[in-house]
Amino acid sequence: MTMGLLHLPLLSSLSTLTSSRNLSFRRNFYVSFQMNKRSIVDTKVYNTSVVRRSANYQPPIWKHEFVESLTSEFTGEKSLNRRDMLKRRVKMMLNKKLLLDGDSLRQLELVDKLQRLGLSYHFQIEINQILENMNEKFENGKDLEWNNLYATALHFRILRQHGYYIPEEVFEKFHDELESCNNICDEKAKGMLSLYEASFLAMEGESFLDNARHFAIQHLSKYLKSSDNEIICSMVSHALELPLHWRMPRLEARWFIDLYRKKPEPNLKLLDFATLEFNIVQSAHQDDLKYASRWWKSTELGEKLDFARDRLMANFFWSVGMGCKPHLGYFRRMSTKIASLITIIDDVYDVYGTLDELELFTNVVERWDISAGDSLPNYMKICFIALHNTINDVTFDAVKNHGVNVIQYLRKMWVDLCKTFLIEARWQYTNYKPTFQEYLDNAWISVSGSLLLVHAYVFATNSIMKEDLEYLEDYPDLIRHSSMIFRLTNDLASSSDEAERGEVAKSLQCYMNDTGASEHEARRYIKDLINQSWKKLNKIQMLNYSPIISKDFIEISLNLARISHTVYQHRDGHTLEDQETKDRVSSLFIRPT
Repeated sequence: MTMGLLHLPLLSSLSTLTSSRNLSFRRNFYVSFQMNKRSIVDTKVYNTSVVRRSANYQPPIWKHEFVESLTSEFTGEKSLNRRDMLKRRVKMMLNKKLLLDGDSLRQLELVDKLQRLGLSYHFQIEINQILENMNEKFENGKDLEWNNLYATALHFRILRQHGYYIPEEVFEKFHDELESCNNICDEKAKGMLSLYEASFLAMEGESFLDNARHFAIQHLSKYLKSSDNEIICSMVSHALELPLHWRMPRLEARWFIDLYRKKPEPNLKLLDFATLEFNIVQSAHQDDLKYASRWWKSTELGEKLDFARDRLMANFFWSVGMGCKPHLGYFRRMSTKIASLITIIDDVYDVYGTLDELELFTNVVERWDISAGDSLPNYMKICFIALHNTINDVTFDAVKNHGVNVIQYLRKMWVDLCKTFLIEARWQYTNYKPTFQEYLDNAWISVSGSLLLVHAYVFATNSIMKEDLEYLEDYPDLIRHSSMIFRLTNDLASSSDEAERGEVAKSLQCYMNDTGASEHEARRYIKDLINQSWKKLNKIQMLNYSPIISKDFIEISLNLARISHTVYQHRDGHTLEDQETKDRVSSLFIRPT
């Protein structure tokens, strides 16, 4: 049976889930699972004789004492003064290219290097000017004479990344060239790689880019088998594992700095600046990590709730993935707290709590009354008070710094999350197998992306507005599609392990149950859904900037999807601290470049 005959319509399930107009879902949020509140909060249901499940999670490998021992030699005036000097030199180079150099390709290549080296935020004004001039030329019919696939694809990718609409028709002139291409040399490999990377900026309906991507993958795979060009092969292998547009920016900067050193005749000004900047930012991240580790140790949640995952470092990794720029220190510190609480509470619902206890906990979170927590078993009481105190502290900061009381919006996110956790717990305890659509309707919230992003707005916004919060609490498409990617990448990596632990069926199993598809076919379908979600995000990034939400928040939302790809690239990297996870943490937070 072919995939076309057995799978659910690709866009119907996604559009039903993600339509911002689908307010009936919000109004009737889990009506069928409303709890009997008549007397539950007055009844202590905790039974010490209950046999608890265990997921046998490994203890954390990154201890608090080790985090506290981290030091950096790049925090003093000497490093900061040298950085300022290098920044001025690069700025002069940019201004020269802007004012004197009419070579658009060289300008694009410089912008691309600045982005990949993690330096572009220092030169946003200059970059914007370069791209604005370039777009104006394009709209006036200039630069259309480019007959170079590499240059055209680079132009397409960079300008789309920055919100300029470049039609996919710019590639039509290369149709015959692509069709007749057999073996490719180094120069053609650069063009094919550029086309491959550009294809991930596609929007819905752009079928040429889908076909171009498949074509590029075939030829780049053949190129790897025949070429001995170390630099190009490294870039091709890296891209085929995960495209640039889907990669975590900070981890990509570390990788690209190391690769750029190996290139023949690298720009030493850029290399020196990128190396020093990475190390200075690493020292700032170390300070953020120490703050988060001290908070985590003070809560004693890792020791008191030893059935759950103690993953402070993994949660900090997520926060850096969402926002790595130096000025986002408060965002990283607070987001690490939120992610740590999510991880613990997730394990309360998935692993440890009885159904009666989980209903009770959900009700207490909904009431947000510290006295209601007295009815909870002790392990839940500790968890609820930690949550209550943390969110109230965040609210105090928002009122103090912005004059806005955010408590009702943050509480709603936690209530919605716990209700989705409870639904999954009910499914598990009753052995209910949800349909694929039932699962997705619940799971895109239970993955916690929406909660992380609404909190991120509070942590990272210079001027909090109630209008923004009201817009976000309705789960706009930006949040829905990013959360969907988070959910589906998670499911692709963790479904097998979670099934062995007896947890509720994930998207793969639900799709296979619905359609009779094989696991291979189900994985292909889930990957298609991820691609569709990215196309919708690309459209939001490029054409649908909200008059309310800033570009910075859109970037954080895209970064949530990117860090999801990174963490779940090969396995559940949030739960399993394997060698790859150790290497990534070490390269970002421990070893200077």
